[in-house]
Amino acid sequence: MVRWGPGVRPNPGSTIRPGRKEGGPVSVHGNLLGPEPTRLPVDPAAAELAGGADAKTVAAAHPASMIAWATLAEGALAEGESVTAYAYARTGYHRGLDQLRRNGWKGFGPIPWSHEPNQGVFRALAALLRASEAIGEADEVARLRDFIAESDPAAPAELGLA
Repeated sequence: MVRWGPGVRPNPGSTIRPGRKEGGPVSVHGNLLGPEPTRLPVDPAAAELAGGADAKTVAAAHPASMIAWATLAEGALAEGESVTAYAYARTGYHRGLDQLRRNGWKGFGPIPWSHEPNQGVFRALAALLRASEAIGEADEVARLRDFIAESDPAAPAELGLA
């Protein structure tokens, strides 16, 4: 049995043994490398769009496709239709988050731009950023810039955002 004398007892709940001092170095045993990069599967809509299919037709046939919604948003931005672009891009953004989560993403961690199927997510994010900028939603613009850069530091330059 250990008896604690006056001035020797550690803080309540402490596991420090008598004669040891608090505040010393602590070893942490865990995964210090962080999460694995998230790589999405190939989106069949990408081939249809690359083959010249109409983006609205592709989005209707593949409503979970980020690249289809990003393509629609980019087209609306080119036409000066900021609100329409925002709606398309917001849909692509949410479809992208759904796909990322289904593929192991926990809300943080690398999403490599270099993996082509991931580019639909980034294009939807960039379109949402541009549409948000056009309608004056500054907080959303800042949040999206951070999200894109934290997901892959190469992505902003690839998307023309750097």
